[in-house]
Amino acid sequence: MLGEKIGSILIGGDAVALSGTLGSGKTWLTKGIGIGLGVSPDEVISSPSFSLVNEYEGRCLLYHIDLYRLDKQNDITLLGLDDYFHEKSVVVVEWAERSPGLFPSGFIKVKIEILDDNERAIEIDSDDPVISERLKKGFAL
Repeated sequence: MLGEKIGSILIGGDAVALSGTLGSGKTWLTKGIGIGLGVSPDEVISSPSFSLVNEYEGRCLLYHIDLYRLDKQNDITLLGLDDYFHEKSVVVVEWAERSPGLFPSGFIKVKIEILDDNERAIEIDSDDPVISERLKKGFAL
């Protein structure tokens, strides 16, 4: 599973910005990331659309943030979501395009595009050369 592979590569301090249309699989991917980070498979990883942030314990803390209901950058700033980004946590943000300024430098961008009901095109990228190298090594066959 792709999410598990991504999660196995992540370390504390990493941030993942997920973008894609409604129903593209952002929460599904986050479930896999959680498993890759060592979150118990019995733990239910669900969309935090209404709670905004869910926290899960694995080999490091996983904060799952959903910006779907937030329309304005000011809303995001007032909520103090940047406090979740620290060296002991991995932060995964759905609808990341709603707040590009939220992320620290060197984050991972994942774009999901629906091709049909059961097929997705996924782009994974980072501007940080160290993270890019870690991703390349993690996905090497």
